[in-house]
Amino acid sequence: MILKNHINLALGYFIIAALLGVLLRSFHSIEIPVTYKFIVHTHSHIALLGWVYMGLTTLLYKLFLEKQEVAFKYRRIFWFTQFTLVGMLVSFPFQGYALFSIIFSTLFLFASYWFAGFFMKYVPASYKKTNSYKCVKFALWYMVLSSLGPWTLGAIMNTLGAESIWYRLSIYYYLHFQYNGWMILGLLGVFIYILEGNDIGIPKVTFNRFFWWINLGIVLSFSLSTLWTKPHISLYVIGGLGAILQIMAFGVLILLCIRNKEKLFQILTPLQKNLLFTVAALIGIKILLQLLTAFPYFAYLAASIIDFTIGYLHWTFLGVVTIGLLLFLDYLKLLQLSRWAYYLYLLGFLLTETLIFTKGIIAWQRLSLFNGYFEALAISSFLLPLALVFVLGANLKRNQD
Repeated sequence: MILKNHINLALGYFIIAALLGVLLRSFHSIEIPVTYKFIVHTHSHIALLGWVYMGLTTLLYKLFLEKQEVAFKYRRIFWFTQFTLVGMLVSFPFQGYALFSIIFSTLFLFASYWFAGFFMKYVPASYKKTNSYKCVKFALWYMVLSSLGPWTLGAIMNTLGAESIWYRLSIYYYLHFQYNGWMILGLLGVFIYILEGNDIGIPKVTFNRFFWWINLGIVLSFSLSTLWTKPHISLYVIGGLGAILQIMAFGVLILLCIRNKEKLFQILTPLQKNLLFTVAALIGIKILLQLLTAFPYFAYLAASIIDFTIGYLHWTFLGVVTIGLLLFLDYLKLLQLSRWAYYLYLLGFLLTETLIFTKGIIAWQRLSLFNGYFEALAISSFLLPLALVFVLGANLKRNQD
C-alpha cells in the first residue's frame, strides 16, 4: 500500500508538470502574468524528477528491495527527496535559477546519490548475479554520471556565460545520459527482470551482445548532441555508430521476445500488450531519428529548428519513458490503468507531437502556420493532464476500497 501511495504522489507531480505544459502552450493565445522561462524550469524539473525519477526508483525498490528489511532507511531517502521536490516546485516559478531553486536542485542530486548507494548496497547477493541487476546498476551509474552536467553549469555561467556553447553542451550532456542511460536502460532492466521472473531465459551470448551494444550505443551517441557545434567529421561517424549499435541491441531484444512470444503474451493483459507494442514502435522511431541526425544536413536542421528538438525530447519522455513506466507499474499492480484513460493520454500525446513536428516542418519549408495553431496545441496538451487525473482518481478510490 505504501508504494502505491508513492506512485500516486508521482502521478500528482506529473499532473502538475502537465498542467504547467498547458500553461506554457497558452502563452501565445492569452496574457499570463508569470515569467515564461521560470515556468519552463519548473515544468522540466518536476516532470523528470517528480514523475520519472520517483516512478522508476519505486519500481526498483519494489523488485529488488521490498523483501529486505530496509523500509525505514528507504523512507528517510524518500522523504528527503520529497523535501527537495517541493522546494523546487515552490521556488522555480518565482525566481527561476536562483539561490533557493539551486539549493533544492543541488540537494536533489545528493538524494539521488543516496538512493543509488543505498540500492547497490542492500540488493541481495542473489540478485547481483542477474542480467536485470546488471542493467539497473549501469542505469544508476548513468544517472550519477549525468549529474556532472548540472555541476558544471555554475562554473560555466560564472566564467564563460550562458551564451557559451559549453552551457548548452552541459544541458544536452545531462539530458542525454538521463534519457538514454538512466531512464531507458533502467526500464529495460525492469523488463528483463520480468522476463527472468517468468522463465524467459536469455542466453549468455545473447545478453552480452545486447548489453555491450546498448551501453556502447548510449556512450557514443552522445556525439549526436554535439553536432550543432559543427565539429570534426569523426564525431558524426561516432554518433552514427552509436545509433546503429542501439538499433542492433534493440533488434536482439525484439528477436528474443518474438522467440518467446507465447510465454510473454501469457503474462500480459491485452492492454499491457498494446503498451508494449507502442513502446517498441516509439523506441524504433526514436533511434531512427537519432541515426538521421548523424548526417550533417539533418544535424543542422535538428539544432536550428527548436520544435524538432522539443518534439524529440517529448517523444522520448511522454512516449517511450512514460508509457514504459505505465506498463510496468500496471503489470506490478502499483497502479491500475484503464483502457480509455490510456487511449486518452495516447491521443493527447500523438496530437501534440504531430502539431509540434508540423510547426518544425513549416519553419523548415518557410511556410505559414495555420490560424488557431497555438489554440489547437494548448487544447491537445490538456488531454494529457486530463487522462492522468482520471488515472490518479481511479487509483485513489481503489486504495480506499
